[in-house]
Amino acid sequence: MSGSSAVSAAAPCRFAHYFAICGIDTETGLEPDELAALYRWLEADRQGRDPDTAATGEDFEQNPLKRTFKSKVLARYPENVEWNPFDQDAVNMLCMPKGLSFRTQADQHDPQFHSFIITKEDGSRTYGFVHTFYEEVTSPQICSAMQTLYQMHNTQSATANTPSSSSSSSSSSMDSLASSLDEADPCTSSSRRAGGYDSSRDTLYVSKALCLIVPMPFMHACRRFLSQLHRAVTSATAPPLPLESYVHNILYEVPLPAPGRSLKFHGVYEPIVCQRPGLGELQLADFPLAEAFSLLGVENLVQVFTCTLLEMQILLYSRDYQRLMTVAEGITTLLFPFQWQHVYVPILPASLLHFLDAPVPYLMGLQSKEGADRSKLELPQEANLCFVDIDNHYIELPEDFPQFPNKTEFIQELSEVLLSFGISANTGAPPRTRTSPGCAPGSTPSTPARERKTVSLRQLEDDGRNGNLAGDELAVLELLQGNATLERLQALTKRTGVTVARVDALRAGVRAQGTEGQGGRTAAEEEELRNAKLNVQLREVFASRFTTMFADYEAFVIQSAPDLESWLTNREQMHNFDKASFLSDQPEPYLPFLSHFIETQMFATFIDNKIMSQWEDKEPLLRVFDGRIDKARLYNVRAPSLRSSSYQRCSILKESAQAIEQRLMKIDHTAIHPHLLDMKIGQGKYEQGFFPKLHVDVLNTGPTSNKWSHRTATAQRRKDRHRQQTEHLGLDNDLKEKYMQEARSLGKNLRQPKLSDLSPAVIAQTNWKFVEGLLKECRMKTKRMLVEKMGQEAVELGHGDVNITGLEENTLIASLCDLLERIWSHGLQVKQGKSALWSHLLHYQAREEKLEQQQAESPVSNVPERRKSDCSVAMPSLRVSLIQDMRHIQSMSEIKTDVGRARAWIRLSLEKKLLSQHLKQLLSRHALTKKLYKRYAFLRSEEEKEQFLFHLLSLNTVDYFCFTSVFTTIMIPYRVVIIPIKKLSNAMTTSNPWVCVSGELGDSGIMQIPKNVLEMTFDCQNLGKLTTVQLGHDNAGLLAKWLVDCVMVRNEITGHTYKFPCGRWLGKGVDDGSLERVLIGELAVPSGEEDSGRGCRTPPLQRSPSQTRRINITSLSGRGYKPTSAQIQEAIGEAVNNIVKHFHKPEKERGSLTVLLCGENSLVAALEQFFHHGFKSARLFQKTVFVWDFVEKAVAYMESADQMGDLQETAEPLGMTCQSLCRYVNAINSTPRNIGKDGKFQLLVCLGARDRLLPQWLPLLVECPVIPRMYEDIALLRDRTTVNALIGVLETLHDFPVTLEASLVKGIDL
Repeated sequence: MSGSSAVSAAAPCRFAHYFAICGIDTETGLEPDELAALYRWLEADRQGRDPDTAATGEDFEQNPLKRTFKSKVLARYPENVEWNPFDQDAVNMLCMPKGLSFRTQADQHDPQFHSFIITKEDGSRTYGFVHTFYEEVTSPQICSAMQTLYQMHNTQSATANTPSSSSSSSSSSMDSLASSLDEADPCTSSSRRAGGYDSSRDTLYVSKALCLIVPMPFMHACRRFLSQLHRAVTSATAPPLPLESYVHNILYEVPLPAPGRSLKFHGVYEPIVCQRPGLGELQLADFPLAEAFSLLGVENLVQVFTCTLLEMQILLYSRDYQRLMTVAEGITTLLFPFQWQHVYVPILPASLLHFLDAPVPYLMGLQSKEGADRSKLELPQEANLCFVDIDNHYIELPEDFPQFPNKTEFIQELSEVLLSFGISANTGAPPRTRTSPGCAPGSTPSTPARERKTVSLRQLEDDGRNGNLAGDELAVLELLQGNATLERLQALTKRTGVTVARVDALRAGVRAQGTEGQGGRTAAEEEELRNAKLNVQLREVFASRFTTMFADYEAFVIQSAPDLESWLTNREQMHNFDKASFLSDQPEPYLPFLSHFIETQMFATFIDNKIMSQWEDKEPLLRVFDGRIDKARLYNVRAPSLRSSSYQRCSILKESAQAIEQRLMKIDHTAIHPHLLDMKIGQGKYEQGFFPKLHVDVLNTGPTSNKWSHRTATAQRRKDRHRQQTEHLGLDNDLKEKYMQEARSLGKNLRQPKLSDLSPAVIAQTNWKFVEGLLKECRMKTKRMLVEKMGQEAVELGHGDVNITGLEENTLIASLCDLLERIWSHGLQVKQGKSALWSHLLHYQAREEKLEQQQAESPVSNVPERRKSDCSVAMPSLRVSLIQDMRHIQSMSEIKTDVGRARAWIRLSLEKKLLSQHLKQLLSRHALTKKLYKRYAFLRSEEEKEQFLFHLLSLNTVDYFCFTSVFTTIMIPYRVVIIPIKKLSNAMTTSNPWVCVSGELGDSGIMQIPKNVLEMTFDCQNLGKLTTVQLGHDNAGLLAKWLVDCVMVRNEITGHTYKFPCGRWLGKGVDDGSLERVLIGELAVPSGEEDSGRGCRTPPLQRSPSQTRRINITSLSGRGYKPTSAQIQEAIGEAVNNIVKHFHKPEKERGSLTVLLCGENSLVAALEQFFHHGFKSARLFQKTVFVWDFVEKAVAYMESADQMGDLQETAEPLGMTCQSLCRYVNAINSTPRNIGKDGKFQLLVCLGARDRLLPQWLPLLVECPVIPRMYEDIALLRDRTTVNALIGVLETLHDFPVTLEASLVKGIDL
């Protein structure tokens, strides 16, 4: 249970749980912030200085008005609430994230409002709303202490001429964070110039915070209540009642509105209205989404939302706490029906900066100081970071993440909703992907237009906030509206996408004011209603995207456990969702996003909740979502309409807004008015400008009788009964919670860092949790990758070779890259560039190259020279070298960034089955690891590191092509070795041999092989997986006949070696007289791999069930083997079946069709056997006869019959077929290529399959009178039923577009 729902269900129905006041404790006086000291301790520890001396010394270098001092919770009412214990440290830290701040009368001190959230272990949330104002310091001790600090500061800065900021020049991430948070604050510099603080001349003010802690995010209501409370303190006349009455009223007499109802209660001056959505509606979200959209711009917000869905690390950055909270809460409420499952800290207190080190997905907000430069902010890990600079309206995105489906239409729909409320949708700078170090905002030229845009935006927000416009502004608007030229200009600017935000703002403001009369509502209430309606409409647009995308999700949920207990115990081993089937059911454009998204923790939790709903009450969000899907089903008879990728707009915008409007127009419940309490006379007296010390007795207990307190009691009784029942079921609640925690394991044990008790020991424990989490995640990911790869083969339920979809494989590998980046950035202290892993590799490379130089006494060339004809020709082995692999990546100009290089290196190592070995080698340099990483880092935890490398080692059992298939445009060196059969032929030939290598991505072109050399290397653009080799010679010289066993080709970067079996002669007058052959390849297992326990390799796409070479019936050793007629028919069926299955796979994952047409057990091989059955081929003392001879004779017969007019009587189509067969055979015979008779037969079958002519040609051949001369009676070709069956089988190929590789049809002119 997460989200506000969890709390509201458990907590009795009180609107607010606590009212707290934070500020300075005059008893203890000025205390430097302990957390700042702890922070210095951590820094010193990291830099290797003695931490204890660093932490104890006072910090006089800083201006005292800028230093942080310890704030305290001065009072809280009531003392404690049993269902929500008060967390004093957390509340204090979040009410005043920077501690106390002091000002003098020269500085500005407007009150500020912000909110915060406390997430409990179980994911439930409590909200805090804080009104901070400045109160005059009356205590003489504190004033004189401040004076003393100032004098010390002045002497210190006089002696130390060096500016303090330059003292830390280390490249560390944390230093720069600290310094960016200490940038000069313009508002304090004025007082420094004026001589700082002088107690005789200046008045000192200190911040104080009023805070309401509530179970649900009623932001507007709390904000208005607190500001009225503050107004009562500052106004010239005393409030109508003592302040205690109002606080007591909101704590004890105002109930939570019931679901679907609205509530009115009274502040100090005005009534306050709030409403709560009904059970079937989207949950309460009171933070203004319009503000989030106008701060970031629609496109940027959608991009950040996508990063959140994909569980990346999201860091929000702003000077204003409330903005951080608005954007964070805005994004998380839009996730419906999913919920963020990881670290969620919208306001990260300064003392918790080390938490940015967390190697898990997080959503955190960091406060920026005025004038702080983003380029100085060096973060521990940026490879997977989405950085959101709210104040400058720009975002930095991680590299290559998938786009949200139908993004353009989606943005269009959102913009229209915003425009209908008068909000322009084009603010926000275009998003930046991290490319070069120059992408910090500091380096972007700040164009006047952009500045103008931000100024008008700020004014727009101020106008919106106050809900009123000054008179002269109204006049300006009237003037603008009357001006036709301006109107035209504005229409034009709207079309071109420029915003005239000022005019829009004026218009919106005037619109809000003009409506004041309606129903007697104030402008503020009007604004609130408008906000609520806009919020719900924007959320509905997001929700309807998910309703469309996951309309059928239930069909893919796998319900496998008989009861809750067995499900919880076996949760980790179970497959809960059929991902492959789900993806195959989705429109193509959605796949890149969906394949990533269904791997996330939030999706897993959503499915868990779905499965658990068969035994328990549905989780609230799930209940609403399922309700919507059912409704959508009623309207759409069946889901196919839901599955098309055409965009469906949200259809319930009007109804959703009406529901809210009706609730706010017609108040369902009015709370008791504040009233005088039972207080002694003289208590609660009023002193202007000071918040009084409230009277404890009356505020610590609520009224005894209350019309809704019994509602609570019955609910509590019901709950107790329910608990007894569940305990009776034998599954204790604590145990269940523990199971659930474990079941949802990854990274979720930390929803929020402990905000209290920040001793180094606690920090160490947190880091230990991270290390354990990372190891567990690694185990799960590698296991998942193996199951995906091997499961598909293990569960071959007659599916041939179902391959893991390339898309899914890509997703899994991308998430492995992300995990490695997070592991490498945990506890990192020295980093170059954005990628922690690549940074480590570069350090390693620099050291190794230095060592290499020192050892370079004798330069030995590692490249084996071209071999002359020594007695054993084989592929020379490829040296395993981590540095060499790095150099390959560094030489690829296509990759521009460090993050990209690290990912490419991981892919290459994975493809070469060296990932674990390389990383082990990298980490074996202990001195380097020690220099780069802190003590607690994952990479310095020996035992975990060993286990981690072991998990990665398991990936060597399967074959990946994740490098070859992704970097398709790079140049790759290839090595070719030709292996002749020496017993029976010359190792060499006097003719001039040539070779052409083809792969899925192209071919090398014809390359001459130097004479008497059986090995050569060539560079060529990536050919992908290799499919065929054409080998031939020009038949020159005396020794022109050549018997080749096979050709081996190796990709010198990835080490993949392909074997192209031949086993036939090349030469005139021998075998079938062929001078060139097209050889079909298969991936060779590197020698030595069979013994090293890697026997369970996954055969690749072009595997052949038997690794033996295909030998033609007529070739050397083929004489002994004669398949039976049943075997031949089965082989044909199997070959056709494989081709059909090939076309049923998604296009990117099909592999090579050539192998299925011409390889072993292919269509050509099966038809060859068919034609050979009963063939009178080998005659004594005569040349061998080939099937092609039969075809030629048949064609010759048809042609002569045609000339003699015998075929004139035949039906027209048959005549046409005859002509086509003759045309094809003649074209093959007249090709300039020297392919032999078997090669020609192969070509005929391929062309016939391509042009869908095979089934028409067969009857012609069968009818031909040549048959009895060349075939025995038992031949399959003479059996009509068999032939008809064969025609039927071949006709099934007509549904598919067979395309032939260029190497097969080269030189055929049809």
